[in-house]
Amino acid sequence: MIKTRRNAFTLIELLVVIAIIAVLIALLLPAVQAAREAARRVQCVNNLKQLGLALHNYHDSLGCFPMSMGLDSPGFGYPEPVSYSGLSMLLPYMEQSVVFNAVNYSIIRGDPGNNTAMATSVSSFLCPSDPQRNLPIGQAGENYRPNSGNILLYVSGASDPWGFNASLPPFNGPFYPVSKTRIADIPDGTSNTAGFSEMGLGDMSNAIATEKTDQFWTQTWPSTDVQAISDCQSFPAANLAYQGLSTSGVPWIEGSTSAMYNHVNTPNKRSCIFPPGRIVNTANGYHPGGVNVLMCDGSVRFVKDSVNLPTWQALGSRNGGEVLSSDSY
Repeated sequence: MIKTRRNAFTLIELLVVIAIIAVLIALLLPAVQAAREAARRVQCVNNLKQLGLALHNYHDSLGCFPMSMGLDSPGFGYPEPVSYSGLSMLLPYMEQSVVFNAVNYSIIRGDPGNNTAMATSVSSFLCPSDPQRNLPIGQAGENYRPNSGNILLYVSGASDPWGFNASLPPFNGPFYPVSKTRIADIPDGTSNTAGFSEMGLGDMSNAIATEKTDQFWTQTWPSTDVQAISDCQSFPAANLAYQGLSTSGVPWIEGSTSAMYNHVNTPNKRSCIFPPGRIVNTANGYHPGGVNVLMCDGSVRFVKDSVNLPTWQALGSRNGGEVLSSDSY
């Protein structure tokens, strides 16, 4: 009787095949992740373009861009909704009238009458690359903030009745508290002036330090951007005793430090608060190498983290008179 030998893998051959498959997976996984991130970045760009269209529709209807936020209490000549974000006022111009109508602007933002609006997530306000999903119950977030300029300001003028920042130049961005900026008020040109950029959602806890999204309290009160950057970057982030705000971007209707960003420092650097009334609120995000920026003309550009500070600050001002070219950043 002749015995037939059945073909099969030997143990060594099986191990070799497994090793080859493992190597292929290791090679392909980064490519898959890169493809997914590319898709998320495209979605983020689309979100910003929607905001750009909404901004110009708002301007066409009301003759100016929306403010970044209202006052804590109405002032003379400023009957605008108190402490609501400018982002919330764009809702009717991006096919979100139902959500807009759920906001009761005649009451304070934290009133229970606004619970439905606060809990409603607006997909166009969220960057899909942001990994933060653990938000407070009943509060939806946002990743896009308007640009208040390159001055070390949180409050100034009408929003600073105490005069904390009377010695500093006023806001020079297109969006700030109770602003009513027109296109004609942007002599640098809408294509050379940043409108919105990205900021990551906070970690929602003062028990941990997240350098990208926390706002640190340095216990100093700088008067120049140079000193503010130095104080912020040298602050020991692990010192939990002086955390500032960990709830950045939540809720989206809120007009506070989450309602705007500034161009004091370049993208993806730390943010710091300097009470009373001063802040470095830095654009940041989760796209490798930089952030998406919506210009005031409605175009979207990707600005690298390596952009030099003078160029970034020039993009932040609406009236600085700087000359910029597309190859500057």
